[in-house]
Amino acid sequence: MTSTAPAALSREPGTVTSRRATFAAFSGAFLEWYDFWIYGTAAGLIFPRIFFPDSSPTVALLESFATFAVAFLTRPLGAIIFGHFGDRIGRKPVLLITVFLIGGGTFLIGLLPSHVTAGALGAVLLILLRLVQGIGIGGEYGGGSLLALENAPKGGRGLAGSFHQLGTPAALLASTGIFAIVTQLPEADLLSWGWRIPFLLSGPFLLLGFYIRKNLPETAAFTEDATTRKSAPFLALLREQPKMVLIGIGARMADAVTFNIINVFAISWVTSTLGMSSSLILTGFVISSAVQLVVLPLAGRVSDRIGRRPVYLTGIAICALGGGVLYFPVVSLGDALSTWAIIVLVHAIGTGLMFSIQSALFAELFGTKVRYTGLGVVYQGSALIGGGPTPIIAVALTALAGSWWPAGAYLVLACGISALCIWAAGETSQNELVDDPGDRHKAGVAQDQGAAS
Repeated sequence: MTSTAPAALSREPGTVTSRRATFAAFSGAFLEWYDFWIYGTAAGLIFPRIFFPDSSPTVALLESFATFAVAFLTRPLGAIIFGHFGDRIGRKPVLLITVFLIGGGTFLIGLLPSHVTAGALGAVLLILLRLVQGIGIGGEYGGGSLLALENAPKGGRGLAGSFHQLGTPAALLASTGIFAIVTQLPEADLLSWGWRIPFLLSGPFLLLGFYIRKNLPETAAFTEDATTRKSAPFLALLREQPKMVLIGIGARMADAVTFNIINVFAISWVTSTLGMSSSLILTGFVISSAVQLVVLPLAGRVSDRIGRRPVYLTGIAICALGGGVLYFPVVSLGDALSTWAIIVLVHAIGTGLMFSIQSALFAELFGTKVRYTGLGVVYQGSALIGGGPTPIIAVALTALAGSWWPAGAYLVLACGISALCIWAAGETSQNELVDDPGDRHKAGVAQDQGAAS
């Protein structure tokens, strides 16, 4: 009784522990995505000239995007390693490590020598740091999500999870705004020292995130769950819930591919193909990120009321039509207002409806003793397949076809896969986070059958 009372108290909405856990989850997501956004932007605008100046513009861009993609190779490894210990010994200890791997790697990238100074050494060190970051990021998402979700009541998980996800638009707003400022520098200053500023700023964010997490207790659901801990959570996950792993990975494909098409790839496309300023896209995403700060908690709350599936499917439909069909023709017009409007539609609303409830949705698919591993494998597996390679695939497809449409078709295909997976997952919002994992999917199926009748 005495050992579980504090944990039970922390699950009540509005308690100090619940609020602190949600803010700790937000701070970790902010740091993770701050790294992602500044690196993706730098990979499209800066790194081809900093680390690969001897290559042609197209080849240098491909090489730069390859360094962007390489971190995705080690993300699943990080998900397995940190998921193992997170499911065995608790969420908090491993999250103190992941925050250092992510923030420290970003900070060190800002200190790397350029090709002019050290030749190929700079690119080699860049790749090594990206590999280390990938391991840290692989372990961050699952544990960071569970800080908020495993301290939240069942009827408020969508909202709690959305506050964790708010770290993403907040990081995009900060990183894009910082890059928009440094790109106003004279080109010589930008390529010499200006590009380093966004990376070095991760240092203070790292220290703040570590301090917040250090003073948190273990999550309530992990403390309360009395089921036997798995000796090998990853193997147990694959043995007991392989279908849920595949469904989760497929469900996130639409979000992963959409963003990397309309942001990371599109930034280089408007500059190299259309000859426009990158600020057209960057400013649009600053606006969209501000809008998303409102959309995410609203979508999370709606999903608590009507279910995860209808909210997620609506986001998929918006991304398929807006991102795969309308986005590039609208951006090609070169009109700022219409470009910003389509970015808000596809990013803030389309991906926002999906992204806001992903952590809650994925957590509801898995049992407590494999949940950290499950979230990490789903999230990083989908990132490996649909995130990292997407800019390279889009560049190659558009170069071969001489048009944007293959990239749009690729996006629509990803949306179709996600729609099928979300439908197969059933409704999850009423699932318990501490019950038997086999009953979790049965509950969703039973709820679907009751709704159908």
